[in-house]
Amino acid sequence: MTGGALSVPFASIEGRHLIALLDDFVALLDAPRETPDEALERLAPDAYPDDPAAAEEYRRGTRDDLVGQRISDARTVRTALERFETDAGADIVEVPRADLDGWLRTLSAMRLVLASRLGIDRDDRHDPDDPRYGTYDWLGYRLELLVQLADRLDEE
Repeated sequence: MTGGALSVPFASIEGRHLIALLDDFVALLDAPRETPDEALERLAPDAYPDDPAAAEEYRRGTRDDLVGQRISDARTVRTALERFETDAGADIVEVPRADLDGWLRTLSAMRLVLASRLGIDRDDRHDPDDPRYGTYDWLGYRLELLVQLADRLDEE
């Protein structure tokens, strides 16, 4: 960790993999919606579960801002990883403290979308040996690592 930034280790393949996931995530968020997408709905659960009309009104009033924030966060993460598009070696990615929340929101949101697509409703309800869940578990590992590094930074 340097000067209020988290030093996050990445193998080159991890950086390239995360770039591809981020690009897919932004494309998903940015795509026009003709029908509801359960995975995206999971990113913004109903604020008023007992009042469908109020929930819909709230969703209409906040959806664009929420999606815009998610896209902005994802682009910030992607920018930090751009060196992996051309560099084949492992590297340290410096995550400024000011960007940490965006990283956490983005990785969490991508993990929620994957969980929805895979039918995971609880962390312990999937087969860790099934390769389809590898990306889901890897994003969880990356989230945990960021939290641990942030905790260490707080202790310094």
